[in-house]
Amino acid sequence: MSTAPVIAAVDGSDDSLRALDWGVTAARQRKAPLRVVHVRQYAAWGQPDVLVAGEPDAAGDPVLDEVRDRLDAGAEPLTVEYVALEGAPTALLPELGADGLLLVLGSRGRGGFASLLLGSNGMAAARDAGCPVVVVPRPGREVREDLPTEPGPRVVVGVDVDSPDDATLAFAFAEAAWRGVRLQVIAGYPWPALSWVAAGSLVAPTVDQGEVERETRTLAEGFLAPHLEDHPNVWTEIRALPGDAAGLLVAASKDAELVVVGRHRRRPLAPARMLGSVTHAVLLHAACPVAVVPPSPPEQ
Repeated sequence: MSTAPVIAAVDGSDDSLRALDWGVTAARQRKAPLRVVHVRQYAAWGQPDVLVAGEPDAAGDPVLDEVRDRLDAGAEPLTVEYVALEGAPTALLPELGADGLLLVLGSRGRGGFASLLLGSNGMAAARDAGCPVVVVPRPGREVREDLPTEPGPRVVVGVDVDSPDDATLAFAFAEAAWRGVRLQVIAGYPWPALSWVAAGSLVAPTVDQGEVERETRTLAEGFLAPHLEDHPNVWTEIRALPGDAAGLLVAASKDAELVVVGRHRRRPLAPARMLGSVTHAVLLHAACPVAVVPPSPPEQ
């Protein structure tokens, strides 16, 4: 059985070339082929989506020619396929994930509004692709909050103890194993926790914060147990911390190699795919690449 490719979407921009470099490393780590795709956008009144694959057309694409020269200059050999597509990137990029191991793209491409932190292509792919999507940000993003952590390379993943997702955790553990780095697991809990009283006002509960933190950590450890068993060589650091999940993960992204987040499951009353507010915020503000992992399929 052939190995699914790591797919890197390029458009000639510096952002997409950074994503390409990330994809090359990911393909080598996984011993997988690399598929480099350029979606040539046409006007809305143009032709329907057409696949223009193969050497004659792909070789005539200046964006792919630049990538080919860039990769040919690399020291290590890599199996690479070049594909050109014509159509709307927001529609075609998510479809690439149907047979991909991983889809990688930059946070911003050519065109659009330069002030946006995440372009529409990255948003559409992260929301709709069938495989994990890695969005590589521009360098120099500042993280206002600081989360003290041990020095050294690491992958960061958030775990929601109220609704954990095995696919997200499995991806994070595998990524840390491939990279040979520490996995930092962040389990956030709301504090101070306020509750309503009969008069309609909010009061602080009598529960002890230390007890909430211990319970949060215990729940996280239980969800992580099977993954720790599968990856005994991954050094795992579990931190139960007060605060909102998005803020904690953005703070943890400083100096991290990757932040891994999940995508919301479809709900009966909202069948469209959703990123979720935490994932959306992390994509917009994290200082390092972000992997968005589709949810585990529902149990039958």
